[in-house]
Amino acid sequence: MTAVSASMQLSAQDWDLATELELGAIFTSGNTNDENIRFRGRFDAIRDDWSYRFSMDGFRSSTDDELAAQRLYTVGSATYNFDPDNFVQGRVAHDDDRFSGYDSQTDASLSYGQVILRDIDNMSLSYTVGAGVRSTRSSEIGADDFVEGIIRVSTDYSWDISDSARFIQILSVEAGEESSIGRSESGIETDIMENLSMKFTVNVKHQTEVPLGREKTDTEASITLLLRF
Repeated sequence: MTAVSASMQLSAQDWDLATELELGAIFTSGNTNDENIRFRGRFDAIRDDWSYRFSMDGFRSSTDDELAAQRLYTVGSATYNFDPDNFVQGRVAHDDDRFSGYDSQTDASLSYGQVILRDIDNMSLSYTVGAGVRSTRSSEIGADDFVEGIIRVSTDYSWDISDSARFIQILSVEAGEESSIGRSESGIETDIMENLSMKFTVNVKHQTEVPLGREKTDTEASITLLLRF
């Protein structure tokens, strides 16, 4: 083994890496041709007191080859852990939803977080509180783009119902001067094999101010297969 390859192997061993891939699809044909695809990917890397996460969450729907919905939500974060219960997190998110009335919305924030319920074996709960900025680009003719400060609060709860099933609840609120956005993800995972699970998820997004003719609340329910490696 050369010195270069030995160094690369040692460097890789210093990292704790994990990946999740999630996919669900529904296709119909006959009187109506429908295509609905839901996908999600997440990559985690941990080294010493630092942890990094990148995720992509997408949905695409078409009817008779005409696009009805398309969304891609990407999030990247870096977290420094002071100790097992306290941390600080930098986060950047980009929401590209062609049918929301906005071309895109991007936010960046810095938050303090804490892990609680650590003494309960089958449950965990963490929260973050912080501030940042959000940039909104409008797709409507004559509408202005705008940038606003935000206060961001989030909670992440998980409950191991049994050895093979778990419940997940993630909530977040980004309150701004022009508009506030609330997100909720409720999910139940059931293990099928060691690295393969089935997941039922309900996602809700509510925005207080939206372009004329758009709904303030979007709800999405999905059943997907989740692969971990």
